[in-house]
Amino acid sequence: MDLEDSHPRHPRCTYFGEMLQMDASLHLWFGETKTQLHIAVDDASGQIVGAYFDEQETLNGYYHVLYQVLSNYGIPYQFFTDKRTVFEYKKKHETSVEKDTFTQFGYACKQLGIDIRTSSVAQAKGRVERMFGTLQSRLPVELRLANVTSIQQANQFLLTYIKKFNKQFALPIDSIKSVFEMQPDSDKINLTLAVLSSRKIDNGSCLKYQNEYYLPVNNQGIAVHHRKGTTAMVIRSFNGELFSCIGEQVYALELLPEHKPSSKAFDLATIPAVPKKKYIPPMNHPWRQASFEKYAKGQRHRKEIA
Repeated sequence: MDLEDSHPRHPRCTYFGEMLQMDASLHLWFGETKTQLHIAVDDASGQIVGAYFDEQETLNGYYHVLYQVLSNYGIPYQFFTDKRTVFEYKKKHETSVEKDTFTQFGYACKQLGIDIRTSSVAQAKGRVERMFGTLQSRLPVELRLANVTSIQQANQFLLTYIKKFNKQFALPIDSIKSVFEMQPDSDKINLTLAVLSSRKIDNGSCLKYQNEYYLPVNNQGIAVHHRKGTTAMVIRSFNGELFSCIGEQVYALELLPEHKPSSKAFDLATIPAVPKKKYIPPMNHPWRQASFEKYAKGQRHRKEIA
């Protein structure tokens, strides 16, 4: 997969799923505040295959678009987009891999075998640019008539609106050969569209994530202790579940509201309640600590900011 190739022009695709053009558009879609509409458009048919509103152009927005693509159609061959925000890294110089959305999205696509091509030339992605022109003239009117005033309402509205829009404007997909691969199951999608980050185990055998402390536990809900300073990878899955990968082993994470970050006596954190069985992804899960760290270090932009 080449994440840094630039195509000023590309030939029109003839297969459904061969190339999805992806982008986001900041516009006054509804209410009094501009929001970003993220979409993916099939180059061959003109079908909108994923759409999602967010306050800004975000990894979350593109993950929701990819979720719709995977759930409704399957795995596409390639994404084609511009060199901006989630796909752009040169202006960010972000040292935290958790916030490096280029690496996060790229790694998810790598697990699925999806190629990513980028270009800074607007004409190269004319399909999605024209689509936004059409949507900007029609969608705000429809949202206003539906009394949509929030992002939550807008995303719910999109679920039915896009189907009607495709039926009216896109080519019928049953007349075009599809190269989408079979849809992954919901569990694989949930684990693949994840945000991965690195943490260190503290004195109490816990790790801190988003200002909360968690204890790694096995599938029986029993705490598993590691030495202070052990590197752990935290996985926040698409549905918000938290796991940790330490070496090759995967654990669930138990929230510890009363945990203290350090202790001179090296007191190990304990789970106050009776342990409950936990779901642990199987060992063929789409991420490994060593695999992700190798991928992240291999990204050219991360070498530049190291």
